[in-house]
Amino acid sequence: MASNEALHPIPHLIIEPGRSWSSIDLREIWKYRELLYFLVWRDVKVRYKQTMLGAAWAIIQPLLTMLVFTLLFGKIARLPSDNVPYPLFAFAGLLPWTFFANAVSSAGNSVVGNPQLVTKVYFPRLIVPAAAVLAGLVDFGVSFLLMCSMLAIYRVPVGVNFLLLPLLIFLTAALAMGAGTWLASLNVKYRDIRHLIPFALQLWMYATPVAYPLSVIPRPFRALLILNPMAGLIENYRVALLSGANGANFNWLALGVSALMTLVALVFAAYAFRRFERLFADLV
Repeated sequence: MASNEALHPIPHLIIEPGRSWSSIDLREIWKYRELLYFLVWRDVKVRYKQTMLGAAWAIIQPLLTMLVFTLLFGKIARLPSDNVPYPLFAFAGLLPWTFFANAVSSAGNSVVGNPQLVTKVYFPRLIVPAAAVLAGLVDFGVSFLLMCSMLAIYRVPVGVNFLLLPLLIFLTAALAMGAGTWLASLNVKYRDIRHLIPFALQLWMYATPVAYPLSVIPRPFRALLILNPMAGLIENYRVALLSGANGANFNWLALGVSALMTLVALVFAAYAFRRFERLFADLV
């Protein structure tokens, strides 16, 4: 008598690398959107579980960094700050940078940090780094409340440029998703990537106008710095947040370069992630 397994064989799903850009199936990711939501919620809860200060850590990190920058670059080095108080200038740059750096770090370690989930259940693995990036938006929202408080303290009016802020946040999250997804795929095969990520982010911050304005860079090198997508984003964050104080205008060229490079990074990272995906179960 034939066994039940012989009569009804158990289906097997084999994950293979795609041979074209069409292998990036956004419809499948949308199908698993509820799983994305629960992973985001889990990451947020785990981040502040058994902590004394809870979500206050989202404020403490950029706030303390702002104080250090104000002392070193505002008081001692006396760097210009685009005609706004330096603490406000520094925090306007640290707000997006802290979100970006934390999101890239979390996404880069997300796959190796979820071995049981990745090896035992099938779902689009792109959801794992995406959840890490989206969870960082909660910290961004908490820090943004402090930014709004500082604007009120320094009596900086909010202008029409503030309306472009959602686009800047979207581009920052997309860039973090691209960088984090690519690093997550490399991290599965090369475990020293986890040690490289904080070092690379530190160097990246020095090459980004977080503590200094883009205007202090000599003109021949300014065009080269704009190739850094975070440079254009942070420069325009400051316009969106602080133009009520100094009347600054958007740098559309820098924003366009940042948007283009973000799109390229996102598509390339998603394709590379799909190529590595078949190795996850064996290497994680």
